[in-house]
Order: sequence, then structure tokens, then C-alpha cells
Amino acid sequence: MTARFETTRRILALAVPALGALVAQPLFVLTDTAMVGHLGESVLAGLSIGATVITTLVGLMVFLAYTTTPLVARRLGAGDKAGAIRAGIDGMWLGLGCGIVLLLLGLAFAGPTVRAFTDDPFVQEAALSYLTVSLWGLPGMLLVIAGSGLLRGLQDTRTPLMVAIGGAVINVGLNALLIYGAQLGIAGSALGTAIAETLMAVVYIIVAMQAAREHDVSLSIGIGQPREALLASSLMILRTVTLRIALLMLMWSGAQLGVSELATLQVTYTVYNVLVFTLDALAIAAQAMIGHDLGAGDRSQVRRLTRTLVWWGIGLGVVLFALVAALSPVLGYLFVNDFAVLDMLPTAFLTMAIFLPVGGIVFVLDGILIGAGDVKYLAIAGLIPLAVFMALAIAILALNPSGGFGVNLLWCAFGCFLIARAVTLVARILGNRWIVLGATR
Repeated sequence: MTARFETTRRILALAVPALGALVAQPLFVLTDTAMVGHLGESVLAGLSIGATVITTLVGLMVFLAYTTTPLVARRLGAGDKAGAIRAGIDGMWLGLGCGIVLLLLGLAFAGPTVRAFTDDPFVQEAALSYLTVSLWGLPGMLLVIAGSGLLRGLQDTRTPLMVAIGGAVINVGLNALLIYGAQLGIAGSALGTAIAETLMAVVYIIVAMQAAREHDVSLSIGIGQPREALLASSLMILRTVTLRIALLMLMWSGAQLGVSELATLQVTYTVYNVLVFTLDALAIAAQAMIGHDLGAGDRSQVRRLTRTLVWWGIGLGVVLFALVAALSPVLGYLFVNDFAVLDMLPTAFLTMAIFLPVGGIVFVLDGILIGAGDVKYLAIAGLIPLAVFMALAIAILALNPSGGFGVNLLWCAFGCFLIARAVTLVARILGNRWIVLGATR
């Protein structure tokens, strides 16, 4: 009983604060959607495209946290706190470099990217306006991601929570001021978010500098051991690419169905994004705890954590489904006032939410294997669910369904993607090859 209580306490101590930090980017998009949604259907559809591109770029860069967290946690578990801090600082330098590169590439390819989604000139104009301004927040957001990886690995999720709360409050205020006060419309929404992300990054830089000073750690530019760092990052990117391609395919397919269908999909996807980041709070706790206990050489605790976290994932998924089911008749009014979209949203919300318990399994097991550094398996195994989803999405588009029926079919196809991914993760976790003890994998 004591061991079970201690396990529960550790999960809650990491997962509850981690939730706030995890939902920072989706909450920014949620705020943008709620405020921009009342500017019109075409503007909302443009936001859908611009936000999809930005969240895809940020999602691809999540390896900055997902490779940093277990590395820092393993070194901390092995008693090397100075080495753990330096590993986190290396990740932050890498994040800054990636952010600058993506900013430049994004500005160069923003036009062709938007045109690939839609040929509607009004939607294109709104999407391009949102995207080109939002890109300036990328360096700051990637620093935030890497910095949160450092703190999570140090078993500190409270500081990221406070930073995320501050960023969210500033984002809401700036958006209201710039969208309505300065009459900048969708561009004001993007600018407010970019400023908030940059201010959050400044806080993480200050925290990292203080930790380095306390433990006499160098702040010099570097990414650790380049070969190992780049290999792990490449595998994590491949793992993330399969997830992001599926989400891109989901939104692109919605764009092919029509403007109202895309707007409906954007609203449901925005809510989904917040919900799954709630599930991912357990995955973040898993990364930090599994990495720490593997570094400390505690195999039995790793297995105990795995069992507990899986059940927690399923339970949280069920709770989230019940919440969406209860709110589905009225939830859409927070985002839009277009009757065509409002008519499709209740069943779209239910279809999306029914797969959340499966999502709980997926996110938890994914976090456990990331914490164990088993990124090669994650990268390769992710190809199977992607193939399943793409085949289903292509078949749906061939049927050319319209209205809510088409949106619901797309969410069912994405649910099959989650089921296929759960199967690959369960198959791995039942074995022992992912369990490697010590400060390094």
C-alpha cells in the first residue's frame, strides 16, 4: 500500500502541473479560434490552415523536450545533477537554432503551403496573414519546449505551469487588444501569440541561467555529443512525423470537403488538441519518472509505474469522453455563430471523443517508451498506423461525403489510427527489450 501511495503521489506531483505547460500552445490556438471565429467563416477557415501549419512545425520540434527530458532524468537519477542541467542547456541551444531556421524557411514557403490547402482567395488571404505573423514566435516557442524538457527531467513541472499560466493570460489580453482594439483582425491574433511565446522563452532562459550558476555549469553553445544527439533527434522527428502527417491529412481532407466542413473540423480539432494534451500530462510524468528510475537502476519500480499509468490513461480518457458528451450540444457556441457549422458540431464532438480512452493508452505508453529512450522502435512502429489512416482517408475522399457525415467519417478514420498505434505500443511494452538500466541507454 505504501509503494502504491508513493507511486500515485509521484504521478500527481508531476502530471498535474505538467498539464498547464503542455496545453500552452493548444490554448493559444483555442484563444485564437474563439476570438477569430466571430470574424466570419472564411477567416476561421483561414485560421484553421495557418494554425495547422504552425502546430505541425511545433509538433515536429517536440523532440526538443522528448529527448531532453529522459536524458536529464536519467542523469539526475544516477546522481549527476550538473550533467543533467548541461544536457538541458544543450537542448535549449538546439531549440533556438531550429527556431531561427524554421522561421526563415516558413517565411519563404508560406504562400505555396497555404495554396496547397485551398484555392478560395478569401481563405488564402486570412491563412497567409495568420501564418506569416505567427512564424515570428517560433524561436521563442521552441526555446520554451526545450526549457520545459530540462525542468521536467529535473522533476520540476511547477515552474512550466506558472510560465504557461502567465503566457496564456498575456496572450488573451494581447489578442483582445490587437484583434478588436487595434482592428488588426486575424493578424492581431497571430501577433499577440508570437509576443506571448517570446516572453515565455525569456523566463526559461533566466531559469536555466540561474540553475547553471548554482551548479557551476557552462552556458556555452553546444548540443552535447553531436552524433548521439542528432541520431536521437532524427528518430524522434521520424516518430513525430508519422503523428503530424496523420493530423495534416485529417485537416487537408476536411479542406477538400468544403469550407463549412473545414471550419467544423477546426473547432473539434482545437478541442481535441486541448484534451489530448491533458492525456499527455500523464505521458510527461511517465517520461520523467521512467527515465529517473531507469537511471537509478530500479526495474521493479519501472514495471509498477507502467501498470499504474496505463490504468490512469484509460480512466482519464473515459472521464474526458463523458465531459465532451455532456457539453457537446452547447460547446460549439463558444467558437462560432455560423448555423451550418453549429449544426454539425454536436455529433462531430461525440465522434471525436469516443476514441479518447484509446488515446489515453496511446499517450501513456508513448511517454513510457520515450522515457526509456526507445525512440527507434517508436519511429519505425509509427509507420503502420499512418498507413492505416491514410488508406481510410483516401477512401473517404473517394466517396465525397458532405456535411457532418463527412466530418464524422474522418474522425472515425483517425480513431482507427489511434487503435492501430495502441496495438503497436502494447506489443512492445509487454516485452523487456525497452528496459535498459543506467545513466545512458
